[in-house]
Amino acid sequence: MQATERARPLRVGVAGLGRLGRRHALNLAYRVPGATLAAACSPLDDDLAWAREALPEARLYGTDAGYAEMLADATLDAVWIVTPSALHAQQIVDALRAGKHVFCEKPLSLDVAECERVAEEARRHDCQQVTIGFMRRFDPSYRDAFAKLRAGAIGRPFLVRSQTCDLNDPGGFFVRFAPQSGGIFLDCTVHDIDVARWLLGKPRATRVYASGTIALHEGLRAAGDVDNGVAICEFEGVALAMFYASRTMAHGNDTSSEVIGTAGALAIGHIPRANRVEVYDARGVRSECTPTFFDRFEEAFLIEAQAFVAAVRAREGVSVGVGVGGQNDEQPAGQGATLEDALEATRIGLALRESLHTGRAVLL
Repeated sequence: MQATERARPLRVGVAGLGRLGRRHALNLAYRVPGATLAAACSPLDDDLAWAREALPEARLYGTDAGYAEMLADATLDAVWIVTPSALHAQQIVDALRAGKHVFCEKPLSLDVAECERVAEEARRHDCQQVTIGFMRRFDPSYRDAFAKLRAGAIGRPFLVRSQTCDLNDPGGFFVRFAPQSGGIFLDCTVHDIDVARWLLGKPRATRVYASGTIALHEGLRAAGDVDNGVAICEFEGVALAMFYASRTMAHGNDTSSEVIGTAGALAIGHIPRANRVEVYDARGVRSECTPTFFDRFEEAFLIEAQAFVAAVRAREGVSVGVGVGGQNDEQPAGQGATLEDALEATRIGLALRESLHTGRAVLL
């Protein structure tokens, strides 16, 4: 590669401009050194209208054929996929065959065979970077906990308790989304599954059990989903994980994890707070909560994008060592989720969904 080619920004095209796609697009356009948002596509007129205002430098592709047209752009180096989950697998395959590096939001797929197909395709394109968006691995607090575990701070970790709990949405977004989401365990708990495996050293799951209830959103019943779910996952050896997922929190997004070891424990985010301000008044003492997962993991999303650019440049033999705030970022790829990690998260999430529907434990 020529020096001038190495120096130019990584040209990225975003597929999907929904609520999360817009966040990623804005990060890539304005906040990720070494990258430029060169293109975006969506079949929805509202998304394209937003992009014309917010992303004036990006080439826009509409209609259902927009993604294929964007992939045909030879000037693009990478695509960033933030489309419905059922589309992920084929869109990754198409991008790899078009010679692009790929970032794709979780889950890799709602089908294990499709996950395996993507992993096989990626092995045929091993010069191209493929990253799946498990952003908690890039959150500073989770990264600090990971480092402490590896340093033996709590002895041998054997139990993870983790939850993903969303602010209740009376407008019914999750009900409308349910037919495409894969269910609460694949949409929400898949993050906790990945975190648990990561923090425990990537053990193999052996048995799962799940249960759930509908507390508020009766419309979920038609999709076979629940708005609150609990699960237990047993791993090889003596490791365990306990998961809780909810769509009905009154106070805000409440995402947290705890790791218990033979010599102590680590808690990550047990008190969900927007900042360090505490309010003292006639109702008592309280802190305000992060309203959405965008707010809770804003920094993680940004570090994740920077890490993807660094991982691509590393494959090209280019050193990129600047992270958030100008600090050295020493883990652009080492702690990120692999395709195999994403496959296992889908495998476990599907088993939890089966257990929820059957009322029986599922062996893996």
